[in-house]
Amino acid sequence: MCGFSGVMWQHFSDDESSANAILKDMTDAIAHRGPDGVGYWLNREQGIGFGHRRLSIVDLSPAGQQPMLSASNRYVLVFNGEIYNHLILRKSLNSTGKAPRWRGHSDTETLLAGFDAWGIQNTINHAIGMFAIAVWDRSTCTLTLGRDRLGEKPLYYGWQGQGDNAAFLFGSELKALRAHPAFAGKINRGALCLQLRHNYIPAPYSIYQNIFKLLPGSLLTISLTQREPVVKSYWSGTQTAEHGIEHPFQGTDEQAVNELELLLKNTISRQMIADVPIGAFLSGGVDSSAVVALMQSQSSRPVKTFTIGFHESMFNEAEHAKAVATHLGTEHTELYVSAEQAMAVIPRLPALYDEPFSDSSQIPTFLISQLARQHVTVALSGDAGDELFCGYNRYQLTAGLWERLTVIPPSLRKLTAQGLTCIPPQSWDAMAETIRRVLPDTLPFANVGDKIHKGASVLGSKSCDALYFSLVSHWNNPASVVINGDEPPTLLTGNAPMLTGLNSIQRMMALDMVSYLPDDILVKVDRAAMAASLETRVPFLDHRIVEFAWSLPQSMKLRDRQTKWALRQVLYRYVPRELIERPKMGFGVPVGDWLRGALRDWAEALLDESRLRREGFFQAMSVRLKWEEHLSGRRNWQYHLWDILMFQAWLENQ
Repeated sequence: MCGFSGVMWQHFSDDESSANAILKDMTDAIAHRGPDGVGYWLNREQGIGFGHRRLSIVDLSPAGQQPMLSASNRYVLVFNGEIYNHLILRKSLNSTGKAPRWRGHSDTETLLAGFDAWGIQNTINHAIGMFAIAVWDRSTCTLTLGRDRLGEKPLYYGWQGQGDNAAFLFGSELKALRAHPAFAGKINRGALCLQLRHNYIPAPYSIYQNIFKLLPGSLLTISLTQREPVVKSYWSGTQTAEHGIEHPFQGTDEQAVNELELLLKNTISRQMIADVPIGAFLSGGVDSSAVVALMQSQSSRPVKTFTIGFHESMFNEAEHAKAVATHLGTEHTELYVSAEQAMAVIPRLPALYDEPFSDSSQIPTFLISQLARQHVTVALSGDAGDELFCGYNRYQLTAGLWERLTVIPPSLRKLTAQGLTCIPPQSWDAMAETIRRVLPDTLPFANVGDKIHKGASVLGSKSCDALYFSLVSHWNNPASVVINGDEPPTLLTGNAPMLTGLNSIQRMMALDMVSYLPDDILVKVDRAAMAASLETRVPFLDHRIVEFAWSLPQSMKLRDRQTKWALRQVLYRYVPRELIERPKMGFGVPVGDWLRGALRDWAEALLDESRLRREGFFQAMSVRLKWEEHLSGRRNWQYHLWDILMFQAWLENQ
């Protein structure tokens, strides 16, 4: 796990010492991604330069240092990630007589040998891992950027500057690009609209104009004679989903569970290979427990596991994680975090995430990464189990709600929505309070008006996709609050894939896999872990597991309303059912309460009306209305406000 930066100059007018200084500034900006070493490579004649920060995981010797040249001297590579099957690739190179004289045992050297023998794309097609790469072909003067299939590792790029000063910048984080003197830093208001809708900015957009994220499963090529980047997909999540549905697994339930267990054990075994201490995050839920159980089953020593606990019971999973750890016999470390400790992370978020990002579970994710890094350098996580095995409750809820809505004529749904929203939320709350007095206290009556208004907003949906889009949106019309904002198309809107043959639940899973997973979950984990100089690995994202999961019939994922059926059967071979069976919990923090309490002054300063008007990004009246309603307790606008606050905090940090 590392970080890299690079520049391709349109005209190399700087002297070599200035160019080296620029590369150093860009690379130093991401030093947290690689505290163990630094390297540079510059070719003034060809107008290209690379910088690399190293977090040593495999081959700790100087033979693993980057940038690295291939044995033929044709290719120069900087690489962030891990290739889990690189020893198998080496074996293939050796058996066919195409291997060089090996200098070390790093996967970087293996990739370069593959490029020499098979070419860049063929090598990437055979690689199993997580990665972002930048490769310079000294023979053709062509730059290739690449990103892994599911988008675990980040990669930004774009032209900046004008005329002779133009430069093509690329790197692992925006910090690296911002350090270049040509970087303009003009904010993309369309991307800001997307952040308010999703709480993240989906690829290929970034918060800056003319700076983009490379899409997962893609290779980009560019040269000084072909300035327009050419992006091609070498693996597609949506096509994988379609292929799996069209060619379903034909075996029995037991055969499916056996095959899944074998795949997971093989993948986790490979991901446990490292020349540094390794552990795992453990929440006590299905996904992380399955990963840890299969790690422990293949380890002669107790696996190191880590959990963050909260004193608020509704957010605390630490007790469940401890029970699983005790049963499996892991070396378990838990840290109970106070609200003050969690809130102390907030000032670090803008620099940590580099662009506005407002999934509030970013806070505990950073805390658990900090905890793990005190003991290990690599941690496995259970991310992606929900997207692959139908784990989110919203899939069933949305599909069920759509079935009910379809029996109501659209005109009546629209009329009903108008009737529900014409009554203010506080009036609904007053009516609910009157009813509550004569009913049992156990019935939920909190924020009734708020929930009715949210429910009414989805009644006008014209399809299940539209209903889902509405339910997963924060601001339903972000362009109305972003001044001069125009929301661009995404995979959930104007660029939606066909997803032929998928039913409503499968469509939601597929869309999450190619949008929410890489642009929210994996961003959250990568930036939080890298800020602590911790490498994270996600076994469920081995593309062989992804492809197999999509071939499983829905009945092997969702059975009798229980999610993740096949994965649970694997887990129950190692952990008693009673330790796992409980309602699903999110990995969150009580942001809504904090905003009314300890964070109120901080938020008030960022949401000051005169400040909002002066900065000119938001309609001040719309923001202030939500802030005042939230403070009064009449509405719960925590997600909407956190979106605004994370942008405001990021802007203040620029």
